[in-house]
Amino acid sequence: MKEFWVDLSRWDKELATAAIEGGATAILCEKAEDVRKLGRIKTISADGDLVLGRDVFETHIKDTETAGEAAELSKKGYTIVHTTDWTVIPLENLVAGSDRIIAAAEDAAEVKTALGVLEKGVAGIILKNPTPEKIREVSAIISEGTGLIGLDTFTVTSVSDAGMGDRVCVDTCTLMEEGEGMLIGNTSSAFLLVHAETLENPYVAPRPFRVNAGAVHAYAMMENMKTSYLSEIKSGDRVLIADRDGKTSGATVGRVKIEKRPMLLIKAESGGKEHTMILQNAETIRLVKEGGSPVSVISIKPGDKILGHIEKGGRHFGMAVDESILEK
Repeated sequence: MKEFWVDLSRWDKELATAAIEGGATAILCEKAEDVRKLGRIKTISADGDLVLGRDVFETHIKDTETAGEAAELSKKGYTIVHTTDWTVIPLENLVAGSDRIIAAAEDAAEVKTALGVLEKGVAGIILKNPTPEKIREVSAIISEGTGLIGLDTFTVTSVSDAGMGDRVCVDTCTLMEEGEGMLIGNTSSAFLLVHAETLENPYVAPRPFRVNAGAVHAYAMMENMKTSYLSEIKSGDRVLIADRDGKTSGATVGRVKIEKRPMLLIKAESGGKEHTMILQNAETIRLVKEGGSPVSVISIKPGDKILGHIEKGGRHFGMAVDESILEK
């Protein structure tokens, strides 16, 4: 999840309340106690959760030399980077080399520029000269996500019965829309986009917060681009949400339900290789077709083209590693 900090070095109780209610993750202030009286949120101050000069550093980038200084500071802790124009500063090198760059911004345009650097964006934003309107606007930009992940086309080769198994429903704190879901893989090399339960059907009411994600052994792509076994996901974890265009955001897990259900084995080919997925055998479980429309697993057939994501290399404890690995 991207950091969203609000600069209240000039104290304003109303703005602090707006920041807390608006979804900020931290407030920069003179006295942490002033903030703690209003709500539970991370503080950046001499007596705060993070301390300037120890955990958080500030720098102004003017040229290549000061950009190098910022990169060095980010090795020590979060580094707030100020500049007069985000469009001309080479943020790419900073972002490529550090996950602790916090961009100082004053409006939505600057926020979008900083969050879009190298697709993954900076680690977070600190909003300068905030107003309640700006706080809400920036919070919405950060919440909707600006990341992208490459989607690949898979061609279904077979669908068959896989017997009974333990399947995992991931209930998030986010209401997803048509075209959105989670990337789930039977192996660490290939993930299919499993659609959220957003659609009306004759059997049960929509559950747009839910992804019926598959069997307990499967991998789920998490917000930090690591993977986790579905069986290990728990309340409070952050999963990656992707849509049919590859746009990504994060969602907090509210709960996970594991129950025995009949399962289907879906085989699909992409890039000359066959990949597999095991999902519950039910009308409400859907994948996403090449054109972006959801399709139920009970209707899918050989020749159908569905969306997913191919990973290069392998995974070790959920982290991507550049090595050869054979999974069947």
